[in-house]
Amino acid sequence: MSGSLRPGPLPATPADLLRARDRDHLLRTELTRVREAAVAWRNGLGALLAALIGFSLIKGRADIGQLSQGWAVGVGVALLAALIAGAVGALLLIRAAHGRPRIASADTVLPGRAADHMEALAAATMLRRGITLTLLCTAFLVAAVATTWYGPARHRPALRITTPAGTVCGSVVRVDRGTLVLRTADGEIATDLTTASAVQAVETCGG
Repeated sequence: MSGSLRPGPLPATPADLLRARDRDHLLRTELTRVREAAVAWRNGLGALLAALIGFSLIKGRADIGQLSQGWAVGVGVALLAALIAGAVGALLLIRAAHGRPRIASADTVLPGRAADHMEALAAATMLRRGITLTLLCTAFLVAAVATTWYGPARHRPALRITTPAGTVCGSVVRVDRGTLVLRTADGEIATDLTTASAVQAVETCGG
């Protein structure tokens, strides 16, 4: 199908020419602007994570083995999710800032302005996804650290000791010259082991 271009019913006004010039300028610079925004977001989010981790603003217990088993597994899952989200988010931000490392086929190359526009759209999409995943990484890190601090601690093995004075059950605090000090629900209680008729290891003192 062929045709010819014809002038419109009215001549272009200075305002029309100004709008056309502005639109052309936006199209010519949109890829550069998206790239610059991606670099700024990448640097800013990287600095945020470095500050949170490097300056110990995010720091939990050194040993998650102190947590009960289910909560310790939850911390591990949160840390794994943070690692995956952070890695993918970083790759997307790098993709948005610097493009895809590939050489296009000569048969599929678009005209310069159209190619830049398509790349700008793709870079903007990668930028939004990268920001979202990086913030998710931070959220997972905070959740993992909060769990290490506020999750329930693993129950220590307890001893149930039977003496003529009665039965005492609690976790071991210390042993000193035949006297065993247990931490019980009523506080620390010292028990003379020489008078004990039975010593039994139990998981908990309940029941």
